[in-house]
Amino acid sequence: MKTPVRRSAFTLIEVLIVVVIMAILAATIIPQFTDSTKDAKASTAVFNLHTLRSQIELYRAQHAGLAPATAATLIELTQTTNEAGTAGTGSGFPYGPYIREVPANPFTNLKTIKTTASAAPAVGEVTAGGGGWIYNVTTGGIWIDHADYYQK
Repeated sequence: MKTPVRRSAFTLIEVLIVVVIMAILAATIIPQFTDSTKDAKASTAVFNLHTLRSQIELYRAQHAGLAPATAATLIELTQTTNEAGTAGTGSGFPYGPYIREVPANPFTNLKTIKTTASAAPAVGEVTAGGGGWIYNVTTGGIWIDHADYYQK
């Protein structure tokens, strides 16, 4: 009588089936991760924008309606100031700081601030490759310098 031969490895067909199943799973899961990264950046950008807008409004409320004037850096938001907006320290400068630093645009990791004179940035004012932020010194309006999100 012949004794049955015991297999000690997988056959080529079994290995191929496992590889195909893993490829199908990878093809369905990987795009979801890339979308979640973009969604996270968009959420962070909108949150940072909301924070900047609220702190600019607080600055305006405490400084007789004047928006921060140093548009290139918004440095007034990171310092203590008096009612005229002059930076300094001590009891004569009771306002601020409003934020520790200007947050970076999560899409580009840039903190650059570009000024605009219009009420809202037009398509031509938005940086093609993306920038940091777009700021209107007169109104205190601020927007994300990104082609898909500048209207937020």
